[in-house]
Amino acid sequence: MNSFIINSPLDMHLHLRDDDMLKLVGPFTSRHFSGALIMPNLLPPITTKEALLAYKQRIKEVCKDDEFEPYVTIFFQVDYPYEFLKDIKDEIIAVKLYPFGVTTNSETGVSSMDVEVLRPTLESMSKLEIPVCIHGETKGFIMDREKEFLPIYESLAINFPDLKIIMEHISSKESIELLKKYDNLYATLTVHHLMLTLDDVAGGMLNPHAFCKPIVKRPEDRKALQELALNAHPKVMFGSDSAPHRKETKECDDGAAGIFSSSIALQALTQLFDENEKLDNLNAFISLNAQKIYGLKPIDKSIKLIKKDFVVPSQYSYKEERVVPLFAEQTLSWSINT
Repeated sequence: MNSFIINSPLDMHLHLRDDDMLKLVGPFTSRHFSGALIMPNLLPPITTKEALLAYKQRIKEVCKDDEFEPYVTIFFQVDYPYEFLKDIKDEIIAVKLYPFGVTTNSETGVSSMDVEVLRPTLESMSKLEIPVCIHGETKGFIMDREKEFLPIYESLAINFPDLKIIMEHISSKESIELLKKYDNLYATLTVHHLMLTLDDVAGGMLNPHAFCKPIVKRPEDRKALQELALNAHPKVMFGSDSAPHRKETKECDDGAAGIFSSSIALQALTQLFDENEKLDNLNAFISLNAQKIYGLKPIDKSIKLIKKDFVVPSQYSYKEERVVPLFAEQTLSWSINT
């Protein structure tokens, strides 16, 4: 097959940042995706309707040349009143829960994952049918943080059976086992967790641009994740977790966690599915599953990819902002037809 069409691609976990960084990275998504779920961990985090609507407007202004819908979220707090969530329900498609300090800009995240502490907000969300998206990691040993969080996922699934719970960017085979156990658990999968292992981060020379949280793991974890994605399991969907940081804040003594993949996501996924003779499942993984899970009707948009080498640029820039993409200076076997 020398060409392939993806219909209404959706990125269900995306960081666009703000200001000049938003202007740099936003169009990479809006040109080639029908919509994306935008995460709210700005500084300060988005916790009010006014801040939410203002941010959505800034995204639309940056992406105004494209047919694109930003699906926005609000930052989880334990004391959201029911009436507030009811009022904002039509503006959001989920609430994003960050445990305290586990990732970028999560210093105002939830300090206790005790069910009773979370119950008031989660019960309101359950009644209003608002999904919760969770970055599921503890502060334990870095390779075990996601596995250590699984009992929390299980407790939430049991205590809130009517709440749709999205296990964001899962990275381990143990997470897959839990995902399949409960009807109200779903998950996003990233390009980097599907294509990298820890060897790509630190197996040779340290590669800061492949460093993320949760960190990419063992070959057996990658294989298990690939099996889910390549067969378009109905409980998983594509979410890039593309998280741009300035080149200077990645290449330093305390480099930031986050991988920028928006510019290469479609090409890399098409290559992966093609190599495994699973292209027939790509549309389900990158669009149809998310539509069913979230009840979306995305903008009708067809993106054609052709089997032609694509050399990933070494970096992208806008004014003072510079970001290095995943697979920088490497060659992918598929290109977006422009």
